[in-house]
Amino acid sequence: MRPPRLPAWTATLTWKAAVFIAVMCCALAALLGVLVHVSVTSQTVDDSREKALARLAEVSGLYEAGEPLPRFAGVDPPGLPASLRALAARGERGTTVADDRGRPTMWAAGPADGHALAVRVDYTQSAETIEALDRSIVGSSVLAIGATLLVGAFAVTRVTRRLHLTAQVARRISAGDLDARVDDPRTKDPSRPQDEVATVSGALDTMASSLQRKLQSEQRFTADVAHELRTPLTGLSAAAELLPEGRPSELVRDRVRAMRGLTEDLLEISRLDARNETVDLAVHELGPLAERVVRASGTETEVRVLRDATVETDRRRLERVLGNLVANAHRHGAPPVVVTVDGPVVSVRDHGPGYPGYLLESGPQRFRTESGGKGHGLGLTIAVGQAEVIGAELVFTRPGEGAGAEARLRLPEYVRLADEDAGTED
Repeated sequence: MRPPRLPAWTATLTWKAAVFIAVMCCALAALLGVLVHVSVTSQTVDDSREKALARLAEVSGLYEAGEPLPRFAGVDPPGLPASLRALAARGERGTTVADDRGRPTMWAAGPADGHALAVRVDYTQSAETIEALDRSIVGSSVLAIGATLLVGAFAVTRVTRRLHLTAQVARRISAGDLDARVDDPRTKDPSRPQDEVATVSGALDTMASSLQRKLQSEQRFTADVAHELRTPLTGLSAAAELLPEGRPSELVRDRVRAMRGLTEDLLEISRLDARNETVDLAVHELGPLAERVVRASGTETEVRVLRDATVETDRRRLERVLGNLVANAHRHGAPPVVVTVDGPVVSVRDHGPGYPGYLLESGPQRFRTESGGKGHGLGLTIAVGQAEVIGAELVFTRPGEGAGAEARLRLPEYVRLADEDAGTED
């Protein structure tokens, strides 16, 4: 049987710091309380013992002189503790605290002709003083622990709040927001002392700035290369059309078309990397749209509409995503290729060797393919980028060993309002 799982908040730094502070405060309060209690109790008992022994000496003088004893003294008085009676029988003197008719009493006894001569001193006030002291120690300890917890929680919360902000910025950067920064004021003034959180925040901001400059440089390089290639490729394409018909001419035209496609893909990727794409949303029926994409691909692809759905999306971008998925399935997979529409989810499945491991773990990578076929790894990269632009979720899976590859695209489903349905019926 598994032990019960602790709530997630018990793993937070605030909770751990609060528990640590509480334990340390309790331990310190207990230690100081014990020391004060022992010290005061010992002093109070010593004072009462000295008082009782002094009275015993006075009473012993009266007993030896044959004078009557006071009310607080007697020979073998009732209520005398047995331990003191035995001590007096051995010829020794001693004291002890015991109850006498329900009241705390300090007894002192000594030998007297084979009997025990004893005196008693009221210990009630001393016992009440010790009890009041114990209550004061407990009350002050509770107040001190509560105040320390509040101050400690405030101090720890300030640190954890900064750590949470740093973690949020790190997540935003990992999600693609390269403009996100912590901007801790402690890192802006070099003369100001920095704690460990400020050091981490400054390192994160420096890393983000460096990463942003590097990615922007790569994006500009990709865009510049693609733009520079368009002009010579246009001339080369026109020149290839003037070549006489034949196998060499077909090879040249094929390579020119491949180069032009690669250039257009690079331009599209550079636009997606810039994250300034605008979306033209409209309402579409997903089943007919998928069938139109398959017809335009000119491939032998089966379309299955299990449950049609209405989606609000950018038709051109969605067709681009589905077209790339279908083309990739035919290029790197094996027939039959099936496109299935099940509500707002479109899946494209082939029966080839399946997606490589790196793609399932970290997504498609540019200019990397392990299937041995033609391609530069840009088709799926573009599909992922366009899916993100239209707010869709694209997931790559391997249904089973040797069962091919499957890409599932989940689109935001369009929900008709009640007044729209009523207007349609009218």
